[in-house]
Amino acid sequence: MTSFATMLGVTSAAGLVTALGAVPVFFSARVTHRTYDAALGLAAGLMVAASVFGLVIPGLEQGTLSEVMAGVLVGGVVLLAGNYLIPHLHAEYREWFPEGGATGADASEVGLPAADPVGAAGASADAGDTREAVTDDHASESAPSDGRESGDGENGGAGRAEGLEASLRKALLIGGAITLHNAPEGLAIGVAFASGLDEVALVLAVVIGLQNVPDGFAFAVPMAETGMSNARVVWYTALSGFVPQVVASAFGFWLVGLSTGLFPVASGFAAGAMLAVVFRELIPSSHGHGHADAATAAFLVGFVLLVVVDAVVAV
Repeated sequence: MTSFATMLGVTSAAGLVTALGAVPVFFSARVTHRTYDAALGLAAGLMVAASVFGLVIPGLEQGTLSEVMAGVLVGGVVLLAGNYLIPHLHAEYREWFPEGGATGADASEVGLPAADPVGAAGASADAGDTREAVTDDHASESAPSDGRESGDGENGGAGRAEGLEASLRKALLIGGAITLHNAPEGLAIGVAFASGLDEVALVLAVVIGLQNVPDGFAFAVPMAETGMSNARVVWYTALSGFVPQVVASAFGFWLVGLSTGLFPVASGFAAGAMLAVVFRELIPSSHGHGHADAATAAFLVGFVLLVVVDAVVAV
């Protein structure tokens, strides 16, 4: 069995990769939708294969079908329940949708820059969206709604304070969504390591690190709008991935270590939660930009890649 320290180190590294998502914010770097969607599709394919071949099948080898399937169902239900209860903003296509207690005003305040964390791919549809966004921006500029255009004075200061508070709330709501993603993924790493599935755990860590980069970018955008230093933006972005993954992985490691008989249920639980993340978050987010074929092809590549790696390692 892998030591707890090794598991903690690998999970921490995967969580800290989230900080890389903050880097493009400082340089106004942009990524094409095709690349962004393909990356999400690749991660989804790897995670589905890892869930089935790395968690469900080993769970069936050590437990009964009912134990593993019960774990899968409970894991998926817990993820969906958290999605319903925890206030957060869910990114889908080119918009933010309020969930878990977040309001429509929260979603509308995020606006197009944070809602569209990747650059336009040059498609005519993107150009049309941009023109609409510019029109909306001009309309909002003409309406002195927050007092920031009044120049000096108390109204201007109050407007700036409200703007900072709104940006911080955006970051917290987006951070809630990132927590929902990272907790089940960290749990899967902990369960895999505690069960001696080191190769699966390492592949999971790489896949999760890949997914954490766009998550970190979505979190860093509103944080940067608050005016805080780049170092603090990177630090808070890193924590948004690091904390939930490490805590969840430690819990998964401890749970399996408590009793080997719990592995079938725990593996099913982690697999169910990860599958729910894939179909609730990754697949919807990788479609709608006109590059569904690229995302689907990348999904298949990711699935095949992990199956091949698993077969080679097993030999």
